Amino acid sequence: MIFERIEVGPLATNCYIIGCSETGIGAVIDPGDEGEIILDKLKNLQLQCKYIILTHGHVDHIGALDEVHAATGAEVLMHAGDAERLANPARYSVLPVDSLKLPGADRLLKDGDKIQVGGIILEVLHTPGHTPGGICLKTGNILMTGDTLFACSVGRTDLPGGSHQALISSIKNKLLDFADETKVYPGHGPASTIGAEKRFNPFL
Repeated sequence: MIFERIEVGPLATNCYIIGCSETGIGAVIDPGDEGEIILDKLKNLQLQCKYIILTHGHVDHIGALDEVHAATGAEVLMHAGDAERLANPARYSVLPVDSLKLPGADRLLKDGDKIQVGGIILEVLHTPGHTPGGICLKTGNILMTGDTLFACSVGRTDLPGGSHQALISSIKNKLLDFADETKVYPGHGPASTIGAEKRFNPFL
Protein backbone atom coordinates (compact mmCIF):
# COMPACT_ATOMS: atom_id res chain seq x y z
CA MET A 1 0.00 0.00 0.00
CA ILE A 2 1.12 3.54 -0.81
CA PHE A 3 0.39 6.18 1.81
CA GLU A 4 1.62 9.77 1.57
CA ARG A 5 0.92 12.98 3.47
CA ILE A 6 1.17 16.42 1.85
CA GLU A 7 0.85 19.60 3.91
CA VAL A 8 -0.97 22.26 1.87
CA GLY A 9 -2.40 25.75 2.20
CA PRO A 10 -2.26 28.57 4.76
CA LEU A 11 -3.76 26.41 7.52
CA ALA A 12 -1.27 23.58 6.89
CA THR A 13 -3.95 21.04 6.00
CA ASN A 14 -2.90 17.42 5.72
CA CYS A 15 -3.86 16.01 2.32
CA TYR A 16 -3.41 12.26 2.09
CA ILE A 17 -2.82 10.10 -0.95
CA ILE A 18 -3.53 6.40 -0.61
CA GLY A 19 -2.86 3.93 -3.38
CA CYS A 20 -2.75 0.27 -4.29
CA SER A 21 0.76 -0.65 -5.41
CA GLU A 22 -0.52 -3.68 -7.33
CA THR A 23 -3.17 -1.93 -9.45
CA GLY A 24 -1.90 1.67 -9.52
CA ILE A 25 -5.31 2.92 -8.38
CA GLY A 26 -5.32 5.74 -5.85
CA ALA A 27 -7.42 8.23 -3.95
CA VAL A 28 -6.84 11.75 -2.69
CA ILE A 29 -8.25 12.66 0.71
CA ASP A 30 -8.86 16.37 1.42
CA PRO A 31 -7.22 18.34 -1.43
CA GLY A 32 -7.23 21.56 0.57
CA ASP A 33 -4.96 23.74 -1.58
CA GLU A 34 -1.96 23.71 -3.92
CA GLY A 35 -3.48 21.34 -6.42
CA GLU A 36 -0.37 21.29 -8.59
CA ILE A 37 1.63 19.76 -5.74
CA ILE A 38 -1.01 17.07 -5.22
CA LEU A 39 -1.12 16.29 -8.94
CA ASP A 40 2.67 16.12 -9.14
CA LYS A 41 2.72 13.67 -6.25
CA LEU A 42 0.14 11.46 -7.98
CA LYS A 43 2.26 11.52 -11.11
CA ASN A 44 5.46 10.69 -9.22
CA LEU A 45 3.73 7.82 -7.46
CA GLN A 46 2.32 6.62 -10.81
CA LEU A 47 -1.19 6.49 -9.42
CA GLN A 48 -4.47 6.86 -11.28
CA CYS A 49 -6.74 8.83 -8.95
CA LYS A 50 -10.14 7.12 -8.89
CA TYR A 51 -11.66 9.00 -5.94
CA ILE A 52 -11.39 12.35 -4.21
CA ILE A 53 -12.71 11.82 -0.69
CA LEU A 54 -13.59 14.76 1.55
CA THR A 55 -13.62 14.26 5.31
CA HIS A 56 -15.76 17.40 5.60
CA GLY A 57 -16.68 20.54 3.70
CA HIS A 58 -14.53 23.31 5.18
CA VAL A 59 -12.65 25.28 2.55
CA ASP A 60 -9.19 24.40 3.87
CA HIS A 61 -9.99 20.78 2.98
CA ILE A 62 -11.67 21.37 -0.40
CA GLY A 63 -9.84 24.39 -1.86
CA ALA A 64 -8.06 22.43 -4.60
CA LEU A 65 -10.98 20.11 -5.33
CA ASP A 66 -11.80 21.71 -8.66
CA GLU A 67 -8.21 21.56 -9.90
CA VAL A 68 -7.61 17.96 -8.89
CA HIS A 69 -11.03 16.88 -10.17
CA ALA A 70 -10.52 18.58 -13.54
CA ALA A 71 -7.12 16.96 -14.03
CA THR A 72 -8.07 13.44 -12.92
CA GLY A 73 -11.79 13.04 -13.57
CA ALA A 74 -12.00 11.28 -10.21
CA GLU A 75 -15.33 10.78 -8.46
CA VAL A 76 -15.98 13.15 -5.56
CA LEU A 77 -17.15 11.41 -2.38
CA MET A 78 -18.40 13.02 0.84
CA HIS A 79 -21.08 12.58 3.48
CA ALA A 80 -24.53 13.92 2.69
CA GLY A 81 -24.44 16.08 5.81
CA ASP A 82 -21.80 18.34 4.29
CA ALA A 83 -22.84 18.25 0.62
CA GLU A 84 -24.26 21.78 0.66
CA ARG A 85 -20.83 23.14 1.55
CA LEU A 86 -19.57 22.43 -1.96
CA ALA A 87 -22.31 24.63 -3.41
CA ASN A 88 -21.75 27.49 -0.96
CA PRO A 89 -18.21 27.26 0.47
CA ALA A 90 -18.02 30.93 1.50
CA ARG A 91 -20.89 30.50 3.96
CA TYR A 92 -18.88 28.03 6.03
CA SER A 93 -15.36 29.36 5.55
CA VAL A 94 -12.97 30.85 8.08
CA LEU A 95 -10.79 31.95 5.15
CA PRO A 96 -11.51 34.55 2.46
CA VAL A 97 -13.30 32.88 -0.44
CA ASP A 98 -13.89 34.97 -3.55
CA SER A 99 -15.07 32.93 -6.50
CA LEU A 100 -14.36 29.31 -5.60
CA LYS A 101 -16.35 27.06 -7.95
CA LEU A 102 -16.52 23.44 -6.93
CA PRO A 103 -18.00 20.29 -8.45
CA GLY A 104 -20.77 18.58 -6.52
CA ALA A 105 -20.39 15.18 -4.94
CA ASP A 106 -20.74 12.18 -7.25
CA ARG A 107 -21.48 9.86 -4.33
CA LEU A 108 -22.88 10.68 -0.92
CA LEU A 109 -21.42 8.53 1.82
CA LYS A 110 -22.97 7.11 4.96
CA ASP A 111 -21.65 5.41 8.06
CA GLY A 112 -20.35 1.92 7.34
CA ASP A 113 -19.82 2.43 3.60
CA LYS A 114 -16.81 0.76 2.01
CA ILE A 115 -14.70 2.45 -0.66
CA GLN A 116 -12.54 0.15 -2.78
CA VAL A 117 -9.29 1.67 -4.00
CA GLY A 118 -7.68 -1.11 -6.01
CA GLY A 119 -7.02 -3.80 -3.43
CA ILE A 120 -7.52 -1.41 -0.50
CA ILE A 121 -10.83 -1.09 1.35
CA LEU A 122 -11.56 2.16 3.19
CA GLU A 123 -14.27 2.03 5.85
CA VAL A 124 -16.35 5.19 6.32
CA LEU A 125 -17.05 6.29 9.89
CA HIS A 126 -19.55 9.11 10.27
CA THR A 127 -18.19 11.31 13.07
CA PRO A 128 -20.32 14.47 13.32
CA GLY A 129 -19.35 17.30 15.62
CA HIS A 130 -16.81 19.44 13.80
CA THR A 131 -19.37 19.51 10.98
CA PRO A 132 -22.63 17.56 10.56
CA GLY A 133 -21.17 15.41 7.79
CA GLY A 134 -17.67 14.85 9.13
CA ILE A 135 -16.18 11.41 8.47
CA CYS A 136 -13.10 9.40 9.32
CA LEU A 137 -11.59 6.72 7.09
CA LYS A 138 -10.00 3.49 8.27
CA THR A 139 -7.97 0.83 6.52
CA GLY A 140 -5.90 -1.68 8.46
CA ASN A 141 -4.23 0.17 11.32
CA ILE A 142 -4.48 3.55 9.56
CA LEU A 143 -7.21 5.95 10.70
CA MET A 144 -7.58 9.29 8.89
CA THR A 145 -9.56 11.52 11.22
CA GLY A 146 -10.02 14.79 9.33
CA ASP A 147 -10.75 17.54 11.86
CA THR A 148 -12.46 15.21 14.33
CA LEU A 149 -9.43 14.08 16.33
CA PHE A 150 -5.93 15.58 16.49
CA ALA A 151 -2.81 14.68 18.42
CA CYS A 152 -3.75 15.68 21.98
CA SER A 153 -6.64 17.82 20.75
CA VAL A 154 -10.03 17.67 19.03
CA GLY A 155 -11.75 19.64 16.28
CA ARG A 156 -13.26 23.04 16.94
CA THR A 157 -17.02 23.18 17.23
CA ASP A 158 -17.74 26.92 17.19
CA LEU A 159 -18.37 27.10 13.43
CA PRO A 160 -21.83 26.69 11.82
CA GLY A 161 -23.09 23.14 12.31
CA GLY A 162 -20.59 22.32 15.03
CA SER A 163 -21.48 20.51 18.25
CA HIS A 164 -18.98 19.78 21.02
CA GLN A 165 -21.25 17.13 22.54
CA ALA A 166 -21.61 15.35 19.21
CA LEU A 167 -17.86 15.56 18.56
CA ILE A 168 -16.85 13.98 21.86
CA SER A 169 -19.53 11.31 21.43
CA SER A 170 -18.22 10.52 17.94
CA ILE A 171 -14.67 10.14 19.19
CA LYS A 172 -15.53 8.03 22.24
CA ASN A 173 -18.10 5.81 20.50
CA LYS A 174 -16.54 5.46 17.06
CA LEU A 175 -12.77 5.86 17.42
CA LEU A 176 -11.48 4.99 20.89
CA ASP A 177 -12.59 1.36 20.60
CA PHE A 178 -9.92 0.72 17.98
CA ALA A 179 -6.69 -0.97 19.05
CA ASP A 180 -4.18 1.23 20.85
CA GLU A 181 -1.64 0.78 18.05
CA THR A 182 -4.03 2.21 15.44
CA LYS A 183 -2.28 5.18 13.83
CA VAL A 184 -4.19 8.46 13.83
CA TYR A 185 -3.57 10.73 10.83
CA PRO A 186 -5.45 14.00 11.43
CA GLY A 187 -6.44 16.87 9.16
CA HIS A 188 -3.77 19.13 10.69
CA GLY A 189 -0.62 18.53 12.67
CA PRO A 190 1.36 15.41 13.52
CA ALA A 191 0.23 11.81 13.61
CA SER A 192 -0.62 10.00 16.82
CA THR A 193 -2.09 6.69 17.94
CA ILE A 194 -5.37 5.74 19.57
CA GLY A 195 -3.45 4.57 22.63
CA ALA A 196 -1.71 7.91 23.01
CA GLU A 197 -4.99 9.81 22.68
CA LYS A 198 -6.63 7.64 25.33
CA ARG A 199 -3.82 8.43 27.74
CA PHE A 200 -2.86 12.01 26.97
CA ASN A 201 -5.66 13.86 25.19
CA PRO A 202 -7.00 16.37 27.75
CA PHE A 203 -10.36 16.67 25.95
CA LEU A 204 -11.15 12.97 26.34
